[in-house]
Amino acid sequence: MSEILNTVDRTVADQPATSRRQFVTRTAATLGGLGLLGMPGIASAASSNSVQTILNVATTAEVLATIVNTVGHQKGLGGDAVTKRNIAAAAREELVHERVLESFGGEAVSKRIWVPDAVFANRTNFLNTLQVGDQIFVNAYLIATKAFGNRGEGELAAIAAEFMGVEAVHRALARQSLGLLGNDRVFMKFDQKETAPGAPNIGQRGFDDILGAVRQIQAAGFGIGAKGASPGRFYNFGEVRQNTPTDPDLNTFAPDAD
Repeated sequence: MSEILNTVDRTVADQPATSRRQFVTRTAATLGGLGLLGMPGIASAASSNSVQTILNVATTAEVLATIVNTVGHQKGLGGDAVTKRNIAAAAREELVHERVLESFGGEAVSKRIWVPDAVFANRTNFLNTLQVGDQIFVNAYLIATKAFGNRGEGELAAIAAEFMGVEAVHRALARQSLGLLGNDRVFMKFDQKETAPGAPNIGQRGFDDILGAVRQIQAAGFGIGAKGASPGRFYNFGEVRQNTPTDPDLNTFAPDAD
């Protein structure tokens, strides 16, 4: 746990990590994940929710989330003061998550993310991106919790559950800022169809394989180290994170899975 705390301390202080954990050798499933991101024809080879694949996909997703929240905040797309503050807090939380995942051996496939122009075109687009994106993350971390628990990785399972809870809050706040019911889930949604009133992707199913998160991100026009399917531009994580906002009331800066 001390390694996590040291990583978080560096992140909160906006200082780059002084060293990086040696990347764990990719398994065949992880190579399949990379194939999905860069060479779709290879994607079908990967269907296992291996620990390393989950860590890599989650780290990549947190890179993307940090970029979207940070840039959206810079562009003032929160609108009202409360939403702006929530976006700032979310940006910082995603950045801390990325660092914690790295401390466990997760490595983003790329930290150069193609974001569709439509995401930042207006406040509604931005908040709907968060509503849908945070549900993807909830789904992914539920997969992680189950997969890690089944493999006897209790600490990782608990941390994945902690992450999932935060992403559920992000989704709820985005919906509330859109004038929708934020506290709408009786249970967090796994791979069922989306049925939430006001969700722009209503009827879309979730996924039970971690690579489903990548498929849905790509289907939304994002690109991981390559141009996405929609008009947009690249954002570099190393540059964007220097401007990631925070909030003085943020707390619980490290997971506690002991």
